Amino acid sequence: MTAPIDMRPAWYVLHTRSRFEQVVSDGLQGKSLEVFLPKITVMSKRRDRRMKIRVPLFPGYVFIKSDLNVHERLEIVKTVGVVRFVGNKDGPVPVPDEAIDSLRIMVAGGGPVETGTRFKKGDRVMVVEGPFAGVVGTFMRYRGYGRVVVAIDALGQYAAVNVPEEHIEKLPEIL
Repeated sequence: MTAPIDMRPAWYVLHTRSRFEQVVSDGLQGKSLEVFLPKITVMSKRRDRRMKIRVPLFPGYVFIKSDLNVHERLEIVKTVGVVRFVGNKDGPVPVPDEAIDSLRIMVAGGGPVETGTRFKKGDRVMVVEGPFAGVVGTFMRYRGYGRVVVAIDALGQYAAVNVPEEHIEKLPEIL
C-alpha cells in the first residue's frame, strides 16, 4: 500500500502578467484563497511630481497558499493575470513558511528592502515583452535601476540593448 499524499497547504509562487500583481492578488482573495503580495514604498519616477508609492517587492510574482488540489489549482490558473506556477519539470516548487514569515516582517518594517539579482553574467536570456520581444542573447550586467544589457551574437560581433529586468527571462540550460 502506498503512503498517503501530503495534502497540507504550502506557499507557492505565481508568475503574473506585467503589472498585474494587484489584479491577481485581488482575484485570488475574491476566491477566498490566501495570498501574499509583498510591497515596498518607493519614490515615483514621474517627471511632473514626486510622491511615495507602494510597488511589489518582486515585480511579476505573487505568493499563494494552496494544497494544489485539482479544483483549487484550476481556479488559481484561471485567475485574470496569472501566467503560471513557478516550478520545475516536477511541478510547482513550494516556498518554506519561514521565508514568507521573514518577508512579511521585512516589508512591515517600512525600511528599505533590497532584492538579489535573478541573472548572472553569461546566462542565456530572452526578451519577452517590449520593443525587443523575441531577442535571444547573453545577459551581461545590471545597469542602474533594474536595467540590463543583453549582448546578441551576430556575425561574430555584438550588439547590446538596455532592457528592463522584468522584460527578460532566463532560458532553460538546454536551449
